[in-house]
Amino acid sequence: MLIAINQLGFGAVVAVLALYARSFGVSQSAIGLAIAIYGFARFAVAMPAGRLADRAGRRTGLALGGLVTGVGNLLCAFAPTYPVFIAGRFVAGAGAALVLITGTVVLADITTPANRGRTLAIYQGVFLFAVGVGPVPGGLLAERFGLVAPFLVYAVAGGIAGLLAWFSIPETRGRGGVDAAELVTPAFLAQVRLLTGRVGFVLVSLVSFVTAFARTGALFNVIPVLAHDRLGLSAEQIGLGLGLASLVGLVLIYPSGVLVDRYGRKIVIMPATLVSGVSLVLFLVMPGYAWFLAGCVVWSVATGVSGAAPAAYAADTAPPGMNAAAMSAYRMLADLGYVIGPLALGAITDAFGAGVALATAAVLLVAAAALFALYAPDTYRL
Repeated sequence: MLIAINQLGFGAVVAVLALYARSFGVSQSAIGLAIAIYGFARFAVAMPAGRLADRAGRRTGLALGGLVTGVGNLLCAFAPTYPVFIAGRFVAGAGAALVLITGTVVLADITTPANRGRTLAIYQGVFLFAVGVGPVPGGLLAERFGLVAPFLVYAVAGGIAGLLAWFSIPETRGRGGVDAAELVTPAFLAQVRLLTGRVGFVLVSLVSFVTAFARTGALFNVIPVLAHDRLGLSAEQIGLGLGLASLVGLVLIYPSGVLVDRYGRKIVIMPATLVSGVSLVLFLVMPGYAWFLAGCVVWSVATGVSGAAPAAYAADTAPPGMNAAAMSAYRMLADLGYVIGPLALGAITDAFGAGVALATAAVLLVAAAALFALYAPDTYRL
């Protein structure tokens, strides 16, 4: 429930973010910065969020994250200039890091490898549905009340999520028999060094990095502007396409979790990453709205099939007592793609056009899938 409320607000912003940033009269690269700064905040706060979850508890991290999310989006909504808007995006991203990282730590605390895929699949399904359906009300609100309205909705959603966390989420720190609060800073950093020395952990983080690179750089940045300029689509049409397609991913997410628990993580992660690359090709050649919708559906199929497999894989690699370190390090490495993707693909679009940017993202997805298939060991199989 907490993630659904929080990410519904995030999804409402997705449909209008690029257009709202452009309303300040900035370039495509600057639009990319508006997306990337959010990811940079998630990247920068990832490790502190993990340490906070260990020291102050999971519930504290979730509640604080909701509050910070609300403040950041209020700042975005009332920003008089582009730099103030960018500052608001950074604050909102920091709040998101606290919520998302602490949420996955909670789930790592209460699961075992035998049921982790299905449990994280439920979480991921709610996450994807909320993010995916959010552009529908976001686009409608933008059409009727202006581009600022979705940011106000996200501010309210963040505040509600913070209250829900504080009053309803039980504390799970120490559930695995090791009280993480007893770990000191050097021990926490030593855990991270241990995890990043494992090939499987690094490769699954690479897959998530490239997926985030493509999602934020292409799907959130280049594709909405391309659809608006090439096809003349409105914010409402773009939001409707992104939102309706999420239903496909929602249907697939739990069966994917069952497959992950029964047959292993690797057999799901690799083909799903390849299909993500195919979806970008559809956007690249889209001659009309039907092709735009097809690209949204194929992307949704890929994310639905992949589901929680990468996060389950990362959690599998964590020794007892290292859940916070594993999930925060995984999210930090993955969120680096959130930072680089919009900036890199925005710059490529400015220099060479949207086609080259989308092709670049597609090639990177295929390459990441190939490396994972060749070198990553499977971590669990029933």
